[in-house]
Amino acid sequence: VEDCLLKSVPIFLCALGVALTFRLQIWNLGAEGQFALGALGAAWVALRFPSLPSYTLLPAMGLMASLTGGLWGLIPAILKLRLRTNEIIVTLMLNYIGILLLEYKVYGSWKDPSSFGFPMTPEFPAGGIVGLIGATRLHWGIALCIAVGLVMAVTLRCSRAGYELRASGESVRVARYARLPYARMVVAVMIVGGALAGLAGFLEASATTHRLQPSIMTGYGYTAIVVAWLARLNPLSIGVASFLLAGLRVGVENLQLDLQVPASFGQIIEGLVLLTVLAGGMLRDYKIILRK
Repeated sequence: VEDCLLKSVPIFLCALGVALTFRLQIWNLGAEGQFALGALGAAWVALRFPSLPSYTLLPAMGLMASLTGGLWGLIPAILKLRLRTNEIIVTLMLNYIGILLLEYKVYGSWKDPSSFGFPMTPEFPAGGIVGLIGATRLHWGIALCIAVGLVMAVTLRCSRAGYELRASGESVRVARYARLPYARMVVAVMIVGGALAGLAGFLEASATTHRLQPSIMTGYGYTAIVVAWLARLNPLSIGVASFLLAGLRVGVENLQLDLQVPASFGQIIEGLVLLTVLAGGMLRDYKIILRK
């Protein structure tokens, strides 16, 4: 159970950001790259200011991770609004750039001289590591996830911004006819979605690996897409779906060790789940009528 909860933290935050953009019918598939940029931003703060106390260093790392992830999400938003580019293609391409930037720093100037050639940064200072909850292996990032999820659920349901977001997501033409600030909403959801994915990168690097290394890029951003659709873009349901998909990942890892099942088996199951959910949505919204 602890392993499932630990893996569900980055999936949950990435899925929240993806679901927010999907509500506006902006197809943000770039959570993986935003996750990488968030981890990069947090690592820069931890390595640049190692002497700061934890009550200053951890918020600074989280803030920088959210900033870098949000700015990475802003790029496709600007390109879509100014040049009318396809955000699916742009966000997917930015994923590869973000991952390669992380590898560039880890294999290059940030590489730990005492790592015996392995690509990783020096370990973060004690003040830059998210603490554990009691005697468990769970960290306080879980509490942060709960708080963020509740805030987003209340905002979408009870605020004017949430109403405008839902209305604009139903029809872009209606939103523009009603003079809703559609362009500003596109920028806002992409920044917030990128910031949440960046925050996930910070928690994964700080609380799980305690350093930056390429192994943290395990496809959480892509799994978040499956989770968002499985939960029908509901912030509270995303928590349950994240735990289930995290359990699938843990189960596949155990199958690899015990039965030598290929790692791609988990990706196949995730793909089948996504196709099933999308097919079910089509049957829910449309019906087949037989005509003579």
